[in-house]
Amino acid sequence: MTSTQENPSALHVDAEPGTEWWRTAVIYQIYPRSFADASGDGIGDLPGITSRLDDLRTLGVDAIWLSPFMTSPQRDAGYDVADYCDVDPLFGTLADFDDLLEAAHARGIRVIVDLVPNHSSDQHAWFQEALAAAPGSPERARYMFRDGKGANGELPPNNWESVFGGPAWTRIKEADGEPGQWYLHLFDSSQPDFDWSNEVVREDFRGVLRFWLDRGVDGFRVDVAHGLIKADGLPDYTPPAESDSMGGGETDVPYWGQEGVHEVYRDWHELLAGYAGDRALCAEAWLPTPDKTALWVRPDEMHQAFNFPYLQTGWDAAALRDVVTESLRAFPAVGAPSTWVLSNHDVVRHASRLALTAENPQGHGIGPDSAGQPIPDVGLARARAATTLMLALPGSAYLYQGEELGLPEVIDLPDSARQDPTWFRTNGERYGRDGCRVPIPWTADAPAYGFNDSGESWLPQPAEWARLARDRQVGVEGSTLELYRTLLATRREHGLGAGDLSWVEGYGDDVVAFRNGAVTVVANAGAEPVELPAGARVLVASGPIDGATLPVDTAVWITSAS
Repeated sequence: MTSTQENPSALHVDAEPGTEWWRTAVIYQIYPRSFADASGDGIGDLPGITSRLDDLRTLGVDAIWLSPFMTSPQRDAGYDVADYCDVDPLFGTLADFDDLLEAAHARGIRVIVDLVPNHSSDQHAWFQEALAAAPGSPERARYMFRDGKGANGELPPNNWESVFGGPAWTRIKEADGEPGQWYLHLFDSSQPDFDWSNEVVREDFRGVLRFWLDRGVDGFRVDVAHGLIKADGLPDYTPPAESDSMGGGETDVPYWGQEGVHEVYRDWHELLAGYAGDRALCAEAWLPTPDKTALWVRPDEMHQAFNFPYLQTGWDAAALRDVVTESLRAFPAVGAPSTWVLSNHDVVRHASRLALTAENPQGHGIGPDSAGQPIPDVGLARARAATTLMLALPGSAYLYQGEELGLPEVIDLPDSARQDPTWFRTNGERYGRDGCRVPIPWTADAPAYGFNDSGESWLPQPAEWARLARDRQVGVEGSTLELYRTLLATRREHGLGAGDLSWVEGYGDDVVAFRNGAVTVVANAGAEPVELPAGARVLVASGPIDGATLPVDTAVWITSAS
């Protein structure tokens, strides 16, 4: 046993500056409704997660990040929060959360919870109070209520569009039944945006942070962290055609990346610093460059920010070298680690995305009628190679549940099963994110592939997942699960998360090759096999290697022969 497993309280002891756990951690994202279902109702829950913690310990992760499990009407799978300080009955109770936290800490696994500060549910008591109050009241001031334009206020305050499609403003009826003010919702109309220029909102969220920190959580992943503050005057803005839904390819968007948002995170940083154990903040900030993203992790702000420019880079050697180089310049320049991520609950799984044959903007998703369908075998090979490359990079890495099984995007979901607001708000023009959220398979021959005992599943699971179930891969040489376990163990053994990268030349333009400590990484993104150094000892490879030849779409970790 490790010392943290013998003494869970060791998780909440501050480390020496520069050695904090979050600088090198491998963090596993759990999408609770799709991970494990103990109740059998078809929706995953907190007791289900607790029952599978030993599987995560043997996988070798350092922490888990839980997507929202707080009280919610579930219009957007929990990202519409109705009570920030309670657990939705779908997922269990606060006692279930405390049990999960204790069990995770006993296994040396830290726990990060999702926090959604840009908006609440329209069912939150605060918004219901705002609807009942008069224009200009303190209750209305918590949210972005504005008078409309036109002779009778019949036009929205500006032309902004929702991330999910359609207008970003909805008009309410006032208490007298007459049409009244409009409220902003950058996402679904059931998700009104807070007004973060209001000190009351800031104090409300300080209370939310303290509530979960006092229970013992190790940090927060902050949803839409580049939102919150909107430009003065709320100027009109039309995004470019085919732009990323979260603005990751654009600059100067009046509702993303505004300077004032940094004040919020400086305040939060100071609050977390009052708790022992190096509690961490991680920003979901979709920004166009590593330099822009690094602004969120300056020494007095957040501790990590998702490296979305890296996630959005295709299987192209030159592009990968560029984004890694820029990341390892930009993040350390402000004293932060770079993070690395390939999949999450908002993007097409990388086992499919890396083999798409047409452009697919983030948030659009793929379905049976999408152009550029992925090539499954190519996608899996590239996904395994991309992960092998990623886990050798210095910094912190994020994994998304099921990627360790090689799960692809589920493309053939019936229209009647889809639940993502994007699908409905675009009238089916965008498939949205359901395809990466299907409950994952644990046991090939069990109901719902071991997701539960009842066979119920909130999204239908494809038949092909029987062969990808965890029990079919445990101990099987060459399986994707065993590849991940080997990568994580070897990464820890060689201290790669705390290492330094130096590029290795001589392999050609279609190869990514670098050295991190004693480990050399070679990833072949080209169309021809590549010769490896004579006498090299292979530590781990993403696929079969023919002697000293590295096939296409394959990556390897090697050391000099001893």
